[in-house]
Amino acid sequence: MSTYHSPWPPTWRADAWSRLDERWDIIVIGGGITGAGILALAARMGLRVLLLEQNDFASGTSSRSSKLVHGGLRYLKQMQLRLTRESVKERQRLLEEAPGLVLPMNFVYPVYEGMSPSAWLIDFGLNMYTHMASEAGGYRELEPVDFLMLAPGLTHRHLEQGFLYGDAQTDDARLVLRVLHDGLLASEGRATAINYARVTGLLHAGEQVVGVQIQDKLTGAEGEALAAVVINATGVWADRLRSKTAVQDHLRPLRGSHLFFADARFPVYQAIAMHHPNDGRPVFVYPWEGVTLLGTTDVDYLLPLDAEPGISLAEADYLLRAVQSHFPDLQLTPDDVISTQAGVRPVVDTGKEDPSAEHRDHVIWLEDGLLTVTGGKLTTFRLIARDTLKAAHSASAEIPKPGKNLPALDRCDPTRPLSGLDRDAAPRLWGRYGSAAPALVETSPDLLTPISGTPYLWAELLWSIAHEAIVHLDDLMLRRFRFGILLQDGGQSLLPHLKPAIQQALGWDDAHWSEEVKRYRHIWRQAHGLPEGW
Repeated sequence: MSTYHSPWPPTWRADAWSRLDERWDIIVIGGGITGAGILALAARMGLRVLLLEQNDFASGTSSRSSKLVHGGLRYLKQMQLRLTRESVKERQRLLEEAPGLVLPMNFVYPVYEGMSPSAWLIDFGLNMYTHMASEAGGYRELEPVDFLMLAPGLTHRHLEQGFLYGDAQTDDARLVLRVLHDGLLASEGRATAINYARVTGLLHAGEQVVGVQIQDKLTGAEGEALAAVVINATGVWADRLRSKTAVQDHLRPLRGSHLFFADARFPVYQAIAMHHPNDGRPVFVYPWEGVTLLGTTDVDYLLPLDAEPGISLAEADYLLRAVQSHFPDLQLTPDDVISTQAGVRPVVDTGKEDPSAEHRDHVIWLEDGLLTVTGGKLTTFRLIARDTLKAAHSASAEIPKPGKNLPALDRCDPTRPLSGLDRDAAPRLWGRYGSAAPALVETSPDLLTPISGTPYLWAELLWSIAHEAIVHLDDLMLRRFRFGILLQDGGQSLLPHLKPAIQQALGWDDAHWSEEVKRYRHIWRQAHGLPEGW
């Protein structure tokens, strides 16, 4: 039996709350990819870190992204060269550190007659893009006949040229969990992360922020915690916390939405980049976790930030129009959409008329002792975390300067066999669970069978219920696993099979179970259902 010590054992929540009065080096507010990255790097520096998330880990933008780990080819057009170069290099690093979770993926790029940018300009941009990480290989031009073999169903009318280049994809929510998991293990007990722990206020010594007031959203219990540095990594909510230090807002929340199709109805075999027929904006479609993902939009988000973001009718029409134009023979309609997803991006407001023209780099502000980090890309989370810790070092002599090559993940050998799994299945579990993978398969050796219609194993589900800080049913159904996206009914048909295991592991009686099912169905309809009237 493998020796494995879970960072979230059965008593983890009570244990974590009992530690609040410890003196922390860093308090991180926000449990998305940025907060997780800060915890992971700080833990490897030997620091005592407390991470607080008001909802579930990755429940905000970090589970609602386009799932791409990429350099951002379109940012070259905006001359964001540093961001693109850093993103490409971090993409390569993630491919090496998290095989099985971060997966290489080819993109095909059609160029049609009269399109802007032109073929020669795209050729120039791809040459620059692929040379930023030469170890990834280059790109190549495709003749129309070869292009159509790689992208069957794509319209060939007026096709002038095609290109093939490489990027990567991931399960964004699972990446957050893996970074948190590895960081907590690396801390050897010096760090802890609590979900459903809402920061209700800031503590001051004079005019400087020195700690936080916290409320347990499950029990209503309140507490306080002190640290040398308090970091606001709440993403799109950053201005809300900054307002407690009486400063003006800086963020422009932007919504990006996606449609998901059954792969049998909309089969694609690699990513396809397209230009929207209405406005020329780049959109893409690619295979992800057994379904086909189409995205994304870029519109101002004007609704309350605490509401579940959902796709609008206009966005759904816009995205469907793109594939109807580029894949006319499929005759796709709203009836073919199995689910949707919308996320709100934290983008710094520079007053651009076009939301897509706003820069996507991260920013860091130190205001009355509160260190705020926001913006940036999923791909560059490690660099964002490192820059934040450098700023923390400048703010407090108690925080050492972070090393340049601090890892956010523990490397696992994806070729190492796992008992009961074939060689093709093992890398996926190594990628998703890291060092927990051997214990996972040994705990349920008779349940290493797939859940119908998904890429998941029943053993994974049981492991997650027991070891991955599940508080609500939607934590399991929408983030630890992606049933709300992958299955037409959001996985509701699975609930009778899950009920006994969840009730036993989490101590839910029938009344609690019924409330959790009601909560999940409500969230799923808001966050992943089709827009009303479509």
